[in-house]
Amino acid sequence: MKKLNIKKGDTVYVNAGNDKGKTGKVLSVDPSKDRAIVEGINIVSKHTKPNSKQPQGGILKQEAGIHVSNLQLIDPVKNVPTRVGHKFVDGKKIRYAKKSGEEIK
Repeated sequence: MKKLNIKKGDTVYVNAGNDKGKTGKVLSVDPSKDRAIVEGINIVSKHTKPNSKQPQGGILKQEAGIHVSNLQLIDPVKNVPTRVGHKFVDGKKIRYAKKSGEEIK
């Protein structure tokens, strides 16, 4: 399984695509497809038939996956997009922001 720099719950910046410049919280990550679903980003229309959850059916707006190469983590200190580094501290591998050097929780 691939290891990605972005995890569920991270705040990310979109640096490419129709939603370029927006930020959002990661809802889920799919490492096999290198995609993440970000809150409020890449909204698509999904047509649904009537069912028990949606008796009317119709067109729903929902988030679709966006490739992780189009996302950058937001630095927890400076609040700007940053690259992610990895280092070992006390025998544990941690992620840190390259701009500030601060650990990413």
